[in-house]
Amino acid sequence: MSADWLGLDGARVLVAGAGSIGAELVRGFGAAGARVVVADVDPERLTPLDAPGLEADVTSPAACRDLIARAREQLGGLDIFVHCVGINDRRPIEDYADDDWERIITINLSSAFWLSQAAVAALREQGSAGRVIFFSSVAGLLGHQQHGPYAASKGGINQLMKVMAHELAAEGITVNAIAPGYVETHLTSAHLAKPGVRDKLLSLIPAGRFGTTEELVGPVLFLASKQAGFVTGHVLYVDGGRTTV
Repeated sequence: MSADWLGLDGARVLVAGAGSIGAELVRGFGAAGARVVVADVDPERLTPLDAPGLEADVTSPAACRDLIARAREQLGGLDIFVHCVGINDRRPIEDYADDDWERIITINLSSAFWLSQAAVAALREQGSAGRVIFFSSVAGLLGHQQHGPYAASKGGINQLMKVMAHELAAEGITVNAIAPGYVETHLTSAHLAKPGVRDKLLSLIPAGRFGTTEELVGPVLFLASKQAGFVTGHVLYVDGGRTTV
């Protein structure tokens, strides 16, 4: 087996989202020899990363098309697109205002559609196979309380992924999703700090611990690699067995 058995050396990658997970993916792709551009709405998240950063607001179709165009210009093309953009706001269903729903759905789901639409157009224009990888969540399958808009957005990601995988399979473009379980990130830290929450969540994980951002890198690199050319339309749960309970 060659040192570059993943076949990622020189691959052109856009990671949308430079939070805890996105930053780890940038490091992982870089270590695999890929050329990476990372985008985020917060320029301070981009500064410490060892990759070109693009400041971007992904809340409109035009902004998403512009981001894909800028990434292609930076990289000289595009082979792999990873959507790792997401927000959450935990509260009972009746406590969400109209704007709350719209904001979460737009950032988590609509941006995934707009960005992947533009990324696929780029792959077709190049006449090349490629990879699209979304970040879903166990919340896209399980009925977690106080996750209404977030869970809806992740369930939507799963279905969007399946439709795209079906439509694009014959062109050699694979589309998959990673669904993490409970991972300690900037998005979950405040929730985990609440009294009793950490122990309650740990009791739901057969592995008996939370995942780490590092443990998400290998699954993503595999789905992005030449080794996964016949893997498409799949939600890969990286959850310590949470979805088996």
